[in-house]
Amino acid sequence: MDIGMIGLGRMGANMARRLHGGGHRVVGYDPGRGAREAAAGHGLETAGSLQALVQALPAPRVLWLMVPAGAPVDATLDALRPLLQAGDVVVDGGNSYYRDSQRRAAQCQQDGIHFLDCGTSGGIWGLAEGYSLMVGGDAAAAERLRPLFQTLAPAPDRGWGRVGPSGAGHFAKMVHNGIEYGMMQAYAEGFALMQRKEALALDLPQVAEIWRHGSVVRSWLLDLAADALRENPSLEGIAPYVADSGEGRWTVAEAIDLDVSAPVITMSLLERLRSREKDSYGDKLLAALRDRFGGHGVRSG
Repeated sequence: MDIGMIGLGRMGANMARRLHGGGHRVVGYDPGRGAREAAAGHGLETAGSLQALVQALPAPRVLWLMVPAGAPVDATLDALRPLLQAGDVVVDGGNSYYRDSQRRAAQCQQDGIHFLDCGTSGGIWGLAEGYSLMVGGDAAAAERLRPLFQTLAPAPDRGWGRVGPSGAGHFAKMVHNGIEYGMMQAYAEGFALMQRKEALALDLPQVAEIWRHGSVVRSWLLDLAADALRENPSLEGIAPYVADSGEGRWTVAEAIDLDVSAPVITMSLLERLRSREKDSYGDKLLAALRDRFGGHGVRSG
């Protein structure tokens, strides 16, 4: 199957390479010349513009977007839609907000273009291990792209599926990332607790390795934690600053909107925000209040 990959950053390029290795013809495009040259270095065919990319693909075309969520997706679609024709399929494989995906699907439908939202998990390991794919949109369009999903997934019969109508794929991925926030926070807190108990001199890489086998808390995230601790037990040189991609915020907002209690996901998001406070005004006020009502004193700083 022929496919155009738009966005040749690390994940987009790796997905293109996996498809190419699976026997599909992939034509890649990225506005950055360096990204195109890197892709060509891996044997991928590239195009110098969106128009050249569309012209290089036989109709009905399949275009897969791996561009940053938000305005870049809209800008790419605005430039792409006039070049396409009825029957073409556009897949957004990035971390877009599901309501944006529903809006984009409606816009594309006006031109007879199918729009699939595909929540994609697998990160930098997907090239070798395969990707988890949650697809939303028209069932017939998704079925048409079955060979692509089967190639990208860990195996043809697992790790992927159409999960519902437009927006469902990115909604499922949003919740997936919210759960991921909570799991990561739990691991972080547990290992921080063990690290603080200096009297027991726990070997944290050893504990992580033990937990990886037979324990109910074993997971791929724990595998990655074990690798990180083995390579750098003290985590020296790593700043205590945790970014977020936005999906945790969307998950919490949906929980509030739907009256669903999600305290673990919510608190894990708030802890990420807290990690970025170099000089916490709120903590200063807490110290001042304790001194005012109880005479507990404050530390200068």
